[in-house]
Amino acid sequence: MQEELYPPSAAPAREELDDARLVDLDVAEESPFLRAQKRVPARRGSLPKKTAHRLLWAFVAVTVLCVSVVAAGTLYHYGEHSWRFRIESSDNIEVAGMENATKAQIMEVMGADIGRNIFFIPLAQQKAQLEQIPWVESASVMRFVPNRLRVEIHERVPVAFARVGPRIFLIDAGGTLMELPQKRKYSFPVILGMNPGEPLSTRIPRMKAYNELVRELDSGGARYSQDLSEVDLSDLDNIKVRVNDPQGDVQVELGSADFLKRYKTYVSHVQEWRQQFQKLESVNLRYDNQVIVNPEMEGKSKTAALSASAARAAAAAGVKPAALITRINPHDKTLPKPAFELSETKLDPAKAAARKKPTPRVRLKRASAKTAKAAAKKEVAKRWVPKNKPAAAHAGGKSGWKKPAQSAVVAHSGGPKPSPAISKQSTGSN
Repeated sequence: MQEELYPPSAAPAREELDDARLVDLDVAEESPFLRAQKRVPARRGSLPKKTAHRLLWAFVAVTVLCVSVVAAGTLYHYGEHSWRFRIESSDNIEVAGMENATKAQIMEVMGADIGRNIFFIPLAQQKAQLEQIPWVESASVMRFVPNRLRVEIHERVPVAFARVGPRIFLIDAGGTLMELPQKRKYSFPVILGMNPGEPLSTRIPRMKAYNELVRELDSGGARYSQDLSEVDLSDLDNIKVRVNDPQGDVQVELGSADFLKRYKTYVSHVQEWRQQFQKLESVNLRYDNQVIVNPEMEGKSKTAALSASAARAAAAAGVKPAALITRINPHDKTLPKPAFELSETKLDPAKAAARKKPTPRVRLKRASAKTAKAAAKKEVAKRWVPKNKPAAAHAGGKSGWKKPAQSAVVAHSGGPKPSPAISKQSTGSN
């Protein structure tokens, strides 16, 4: 075992190392020329050096933080109370992207910010209120220091007119209704079937069907949608369109699919049908391989008549005249009032002017009492006329007298009534 731990080759090296240590120790003890080293006392602190550095950096950080807080508080107080950051008037509010929405509608929302500090304006709340305006699809509000706001508006794109009750609106692809603009014109058909007070969720599927109809009719560059004056979406299983034809508008029933194919059938045969029928009013193309000309229209939906102001505004916005006519079911007894009424002055101005001339008044003179009595006696005497003999020969009898035809009693304005004797005599004779 000892041989395994200390092999023979390692024994000489071990002995040489032990001899070197002995020599060094002997030299250190026996050298008379080495100077003794003087010990220097070292004073140690209560904290280690690393801990002291950490505390120093912590103190610096706390100092900087306190200075920053004080500076931020000072700036906050200055920004809160300084007049430099206050919205003074509407001139400090810039609006971009506004075409159909009015400045009054924008300022109705943003007007509450006038006089308010720019840092305390709720931008998210103002954005949500701006998007409640019918013409505004999306909006963004940004603040710029020191006292300026910028409002960017993205408006909705109308795709048709919509007749809702007695009024006409513009409508976008999502079913949102907008007021008619005052200075712009559009070339859209009028959509029927929209009811007042209905939610947006009921208009979305109808507008989806309308968009599909227009897309098919305009595919391939045909642009057939420009010939339409009305689109009835009251029944989505049978969409009806009214074609604005100079020879007379025609209602065409297209069903719920294959709109372009069925409409081309109408275009290719409309002149032939006009020659066969005295008056072409409607064509039913909803069934495949079957055409019904002038079908019964008793089940037609009722539409409220347009008011005069609504009709004028719609005509100014570009609504086609055929869409302004309120069509009445002949079996319907409740007839709406006309939107426009032509008076006699407009029909015949000359006749109306002649009627306006004052007629002269005839003044009757009041007769006196004697004159009235004499006239009454003469009237009674004229009632009996003799046949053959003079009146003096037959004064007392009634034979030979002819009774005249009964006449109306003449009333004298302002005169006295006849005496009772004359009245009794005239009554008895009659």
